[in-house]
Amino acid sequence: MLKGSWKSRMETSRQIAWNLGLIALGSALCSVAINGILLPQHFYGAGFTGVALIIHYVVPSPSVAVLYFILNVPVFCLGWIYAGRRFFLYSIAGMFIFTGTLEWIHVSLPVHDKMLSAILAGIIVGAGSGIILRSLGSAGGLDILSVILLKRFSIRLGSTILAFNSLILVAGAVLFSLEGALYTLIYIFVSSYMVNLVVTGLSQRKAVYIISPQWEEISRKIMDKIQRGVTVIKGQGGYTGREEQILYTVTSFRELPQLKQLIRGVDPDAFVVFTDTLEVMGHRIGNQPHW
Repeated sequence: MLKGSWKSRMETSRQIAWNLGLIALGSALCSVAINGILLPQHFYGAGFTGVALIIHYVVPSPSVAVLYFILNVPVFCLGWIYAGRRFFLYSIAGMFIFTGTLEWIHVSLPVHDKMLSAILAGIIVGAGSGIILRSLGSAGGLDILSVILLKRFSIRLGSTILAFNSLILVAGAVLFSLEGALYTLIYIFVSSYMVNLVVTGLSQRKAVYIISPQWEEISRKIMDKIQRGVTVIKGQGGYTGREEQILYTVTSFRELPQLKQLIRGVDPDAFVVFTDTLEVMGHRIGNQPHW
């Protein structure tokens, strides 16, 4: 019993270290882009970082890190009520880590063209944010606010993020320049794409529908050769009225070529539809992030 308890504590310790390591790595990458590109290029950023940058441009004396920390304090007070305890505690640690990296990591990146700067900053911040989201927490800021609004007013996460960043862009355009807001919009677009790529990446799944007279052979080969489960759905042709068997399976990007070759080898005339999935939960095939 003591041995099992010791193993459980060790596993918990490894999990905590892993998640804090992800948050630290992601925060470091974000800080490199913020201090090395966004600040020198006078871009506005997104989320609470964007608010901190705009305030810093107006009142330069407090650093961006200090402003970010101050903005997070009232949000975390509310977050204790509405956010899950594990997510909340990891996010508190993430806020301190992110604030520290913002304050101490200053790397000069020799990119002077504004368009290239916006793209590079988006790539770096998107990768960093994606790594943070692979953990069980966040770096605070807009993530916590989004959870609060979702649980209190049922406002979707995406709606909160879109509205908040839109206000930042409008404020930047009014207070400083429209050109800066447009470059920031490019930065936000690239970073959003990178976040999706890092969080799901090549682990994104495809849902596949197959209609073929040889459905039994195709189903058997998918289970034997690709080792994926198959669901048989009963259907009916709208024109012919004949009963059809529709195969439904979920596969990864890497397995798609093998699946296509397998289907063509059995029935070159099979009707096949591939659709994107947002998240998949389940044994072996699941790709839902743990946050």
